[in-house]
Amino acid sequence: MLIKIGEFDCTECWDDVFYKKLSNYPYITEWEIQTILDFESYEQRNGRECTIEATDSIVRAIDNYRSIYEAGERVAVPKKITECVACPRYKGCMTDFVCHTAPIENAVKIFECGALQAPTKWRGVPASVLKAESRNAANDPEDYFDYVMFAWGNCQAGDRLVIERKLKRFPTEEDLSTYFTPGVRFFFRYDEIVKHPNATFEGVLPLKIKEEVKLSDWVDTIIIPSAERAVFKAIIPYDLESRIFYLDNDCTDIWEWSEKVYEFVKSREH
Repeated sequence: MLIKIGEFDCTECWDDVFYKKLSNYPYITEWEIQTILDFESYEQRNGRECTIEATDSIVRAIDNYRSIYEAGERVAVPKKITECVACPRYKGCMTDFVCHTAPIENAVKIFECGALQAPTKWRGVPASVLKAESRNAANDPEDYFDYVMFAWGNCQAGDRLVIERKLKRFPTEEDLSTYFTPGVRFFFRYDEIVKHPNATFEGVLPLKIKEEVKLSDWVDTIIIPSAERAVFKAIIPYDLESRIFYLDNDCTDIWEWSEKVYEFVKSREH
């Protein structure tokens, strides 16, 4: 794996390259270094060596921090991460919640089994098959499919991925506005979900969890588009009823919907 540190649109892993965007390039924070070393550590545990491509000063900063990282010290997540500033309102990732988004038909099955499941467990096929599928556009390695993935709570990436897989192509601006239909969002408090015994930090996502996440034990809030109320009303388990809310999609696009949902989750009484 190649780790490229610089000025990119966002942080992402694509076709065996980890593109790490810094919030204030060329300066690098301890949090950003930690995510790079998390990525390197995860990849090495799965038999893949990493090479870092960056300025000499950034490489020195990473090397100087290695002893602290290897001693097991962790930097607390910032309240806001500004590596990606695409969202119109927040101009960054708010870190109080993480979210997993599912299409309507998958959400029905999620409620039936009571858990978010990794693709290998969900679909009951080997990771080698999932890796070879055309929808694996990023060419993710096999082990990636053993995990449930999460985005930050105010991010639109989950719904965007749902749309991409539905359309089997990258969505247009019209797909994300005029024809946008939200999925079901499962929200988790970051400071709680990090305690999950199978939580893994791999530097790209806020975290991911191996095999499955039992909803009744971990989920904080579930948001279902009001238009789908009839689909779910009869199948919601009793122990999740108090955590489920239906919201109208009266928004102009995916960004406005993401903002509306996040603000609702953040402000509701617990």
